[in-house]
Amino acid sequence: MQRLGVLTSGGDASGMNSCIRAVVRKAIYHGIEVIGIKRGYSGFIEADMGPMNLGSVADIIHRGGTILHTARSKRFMTPEGRALAMENVDRFGIQGLIVIGGDGSFTGASVFHQEHGIPVIGVPGTIDNDIAGTDYTIGFDTAVNNVVDAINKIRDTATSHERTFVIEVMGRNSGNIALSAGLAGGAESILIPEIAFNLEDICSKLLSGIKRGKLHSIILVAEGAASGIEVGKQIKELTGFDTKVTILGHLQRGGIPSAFDRILAARLGAKAVELLMEGETNKMVGVRSGEVVATSLDEVIGKPSSISQDMYQLAKVLSI
Repeated sequence: MQRLGVLTSGGDASGMNSCIRAVVRKAIYHGIEVIGIKRGYSGFIEADMGPMNLGSVADIIHRGGTILHTARSKRFMTPEGRALAMENVDRFGIQGLIVIGGDGSFTGASVFHQEHGIPVIGVPGTIDNDIAGTDYTIGFDTAVNNVVDAINKIRDTATSHERTFVIEVMGRNSGNIALSAGLAGGAESILIPEIAFNLEDICSKLLSGIKRGKLHSIILVAEGAASGIEVGKQIKELTGFDTKVTILGHLQRGGIPSAFDRILAARLGAKAVELLMEGETNKMVGVRSGEVVATSLDEVIGKPSSISQDMYQLAKVLSI
């Protein structure tokens, strides 16, 4: 392995820069050149790429987002688009590819490998923590901390005005952000797509809390479970409570990456380089029980991770 390419694809996640930094510095340490591909697969097709050196990744470990930028590319979903990308592989002498992203990004990498034979290694970078084969994805911890910070601030207002607040969080079809942030933030109820819920039961719980002197309540809703606006509307109709809704949106994604995400990203990025050096391909690096592991992309793609039932039950018990 003399030259590898690295790109970030899909949604941005805090910690991606730490991963890029690890890839570049680990590769250069072993005498391998690195080509940074900008704007994901879109830049791959359009040859928006160039060499990276130690200075390219200086002072980025603390920055959110990705210095390589990211985008989604419909052209790469076509054989013609992937053929154009392969022309740039040959043009730039790329002998291996590291893709930092989520399930869709890994699907593109796997298909590209199957069609053109270039070795590919995936690194899970998504705030949703919905990738099989790893306990954590880059960006998840930072996103959870962003949500908890918002809960803390909203709780001040909820207490002052004695109101019920519904907070909608991201996660697509996964409830991992809502569950972790809800447990850490002391939410009274957590609505996630993996577990059915009954709004009448939630309202009964709210009413019981009021009877025993509770001044406010926080209801956390994963976007894949329901609309925060609709939940707030129904709670107000069923209880008569002054209910406010906050949709956190994209502020969950950005910001200074947590120490956990920086360390995770560094470990996974370095391991990705090692796998390419060892001749491995079509693998994803992840962390399980604290150890960095490699899993076949075939075992990862289309197989989302599951939530912790124990954590969900604990959150219910502690929110009584």
